Amino acid sequence: MRRHFVVFVSKALAGSLLLSAFAAPALAQWPQWGGKNMDFKADATGLADRWPESGPKELWRRNLGDGYSSILVDHGRLYTMYRSADDAKEIVVAIDAATGKSIWEHGYVAAPSEKHRNEFGRGPRATPLIVGDRIFSIGVSGKLHCLNKEDGKPYWSQDLWKQFGGTVLSHGYSSSPIAYKNTVIVLSGGQGASLIAFNQSDGHVIWKKQDFDNGYSTPILIELSGKPQLVTFMDERVVGINPDTGSLEWDYEFKGTNMAQPVWDDEAGMLFISAMGVGARGLKLTRNGNKTNVEESWKTRKIQFFHVNPIAVGDYVYGSSGSSPCFFSCINRKTGKIAWRKRGFARATAVFADGKFILLDENGKLALTRATPDEFEVLSQVPLIEKVAWTVPTVVGNKMYIRDLKTIRAIELN
Repeated sequence: MRRHFVVFVSKALAGSLLLSAFAAPALAQWPQWGGKNMDFKADATGLADRWPESGPKELWRRNLGDGYSSILVDHGRLYTMYRSADDAKEIVVAIDAATGKSIWEHGYVAAPSEKHRNEFGRGPRATPLIVGDRIFSIGVSGKLHCLNKEDGKPYWSQDLWKQFGGTVLSHGYSSSPIAYKNTVIVLSGGQGASLIAFNQSDGHVIWKKQDFDNGYSTPILIELSGKPQLVTFMDERVVGINPDTGSLEWDYEFKGTNMAQPVWDDEAGMLFISAMGVGARGLKLTRNGNKTNVEESWKTRKIQFFHVNPIAVGDYVYGSSGSSPCFFSCINRKTGKIAWRKRGFARATAVFADGKFILLDENGKLALTRATPDEFEVLSQVPLIEKVAWTVPTVVGNKMYIRDLKTIRAIELN
């Protein structure tokens, strides 16, 4: 069973009340961080098994300002964020997917914090969220905006750091918003407002709860024994939250550089977590009445995911482990047994499409690979874009959209 979106929607079709939590984002082909199901898997078939030596065909490219926000796709339009050339503003932009030309832009003054580490760029970092006719975005200084998806006109905004005392992070705000029923849930950090649910329509607070400092990861929604939970890393913990009320279901200490998104195995009731400094662990979640029990099933320090995106296929999680050196790795998420670790790429993000992994490492090398628990095969690779390439590729149909700190490009994959 596929995770998150499909789990909830399939039960909704049988009568579950959870359909409204995800029905709207499904209208876009790539509506949020990680795609429809937040699992970095594309509904693509018939893609090429090899590329020419020069790489796959480039359809267009254009300049785009600094930022690491990934690219959303919604029926002929792309949406992302970048910082203006004069460094004064953050900009949410809608782009024509066929030509690369801007359709609209919404900019606002947003200086990073005084303690921001500028050597890694000045943001933005989080990926927007499409829900129906609206797009929600959060910039590097914690400013949340709700815009009209068609023309970019603002409906409402909130300042997570100034209005709610959110955790000011040295690498800037990085967590992407997530939709649940009629709310948009965001991480903030700080006393009494670690997590906040805003009404999508007018931006008023539905609930704000908890006292955890914020981290850099993005939440996921899971279902445990018929009950929804929002699972997320905070600064030194991974926690489960009731998305209807904000109440704490469970928490587990995890003192690493918590950036990579947790991965949920619905069938096994197992949560995979990994971070630099502490390694990876498998947590078994069970529910007894109103209480969620957390049991550590396994742990290893040999798999350490940093600011990359682990992808689950079957019983295995694939991803780029370590910083220097790096290994593209495969680990059994139920047992913690490592299948293999392969050199050849710098720290890389990935997307799974048509049975293959497309890797983009931070040096700009793009690769088409086939990975199973038994082997890892590089089918094609090419140095395509410039360093630093930290943005996860987006794949919809036979098109891929990628960016570095200078440009955004459209690529044909068949």
